[in-house]
Amino acid sequence: MSFLSVDGVQLHYQVLAPVNPRPGVMLVFLHGLVMDNLSSWFFTVANQAAQEARVLLYDLRGHGMSDRPRQGYGLAQHLTDLQKLLDHVAPDDQVILIGNSFGGLLALNFARYFPERTAGLVLIDAQINDQVWRDDMMNSLRLEGEARQEKIAANFQNWLGRHSERKSNRLARNAYELVHETTLLDDLYASPYTHDTDLEKITAPVLAVYGGNSDIIGNAECLARHLPSCRIQIFAGCTHSVLWEQTETLRDVILATVQEQMQQLHPRLEPDQTQQLHPQLAADQTQQLHPQLAADQTHHLHPQLAPEPLNGNVERQVF
Repeated sequence: MSFLSVDGVQLHYQVLAPVNPRPGVMLVFLHGLVMDNLSSWFFTVANQAAQEARVLLYDLRGHGMSDRPRQGYGLAQHLTDLQKLLDHVAPDDQVILIGNSFGGLLALNFARYFPERTAGLVLIDAQINDQVWRDDMMNSLRLEGEARQEKIAANFQNWLGRHSERKSNRLARNAYELVHETTLLDDLYASPYTHDTDLEKITAPVLAVYGGNSDIIGNAECLARHLPSCRIQIFAGCTHSVLWEQTETLRDVILATVQEQMQQLHPRLEPDQTQQLHPQLAADQTQQLHPQLAADQTHHLHPQLAPEPLNGNVERQVF
């Protein structure tokens, strides 16, 4: 258990590492907002990822075992927290950022402000810092009473289902205190927008995964249109909670993508070794894995995410 003080706030973090880590790169897992902490990545993907490279997990300020200050939750502060953590644990490394929900929003903005440190992004049902997200955040997280409980049940049913009733109640209580006893929402609402032109400056390779039934699937179209190097994968039938609904399949996709991005950064494996590491994700086996989602069916399932790219750098797949 490790802590780093950033601007007077103790941030809880963990570093996982293999015996022979790949040099010059660290994988950073970023969790979601309010009802989340580093354990959501620890118990799903991070340990397997740490077999190949050093991994950083941390609780965002106000979450998990990190301090919960009364104020100081703007996007710029979150980026400062991440920057100083990386300066502490991996000052010379480039990073591949894997972000879920708000963690994806944070990853996008880190790549925007620190392009020289960003080797790749994997975004899982990522939010985008626009007016739609801000209004939804304010309207949903400030609900009271029965309406609030129904919203929590709807949005976090898969997350809560992984815990005992005691832990679920503690998560809900911590979420309430974070929303109602800090300036979290006001600080994020007041943070500068991420504009389309900002996205267009992100040059790192990006994989963006969205649930086919996610209420923010429209973000996939926005990222595909504006990110110079973006691949979209849709998990049919999943909601915003794709991390919990298709954990094993998503883990394989993330590991294969991270392996590919590390290969581009520091070639260490011969091309023919990639299939040995992830044979279940070999290109010629895609249809064997998902014959019901053959290429000619993509448009039928998701016409708004048809296989034709919006620009030459976009690749689309449906799982």
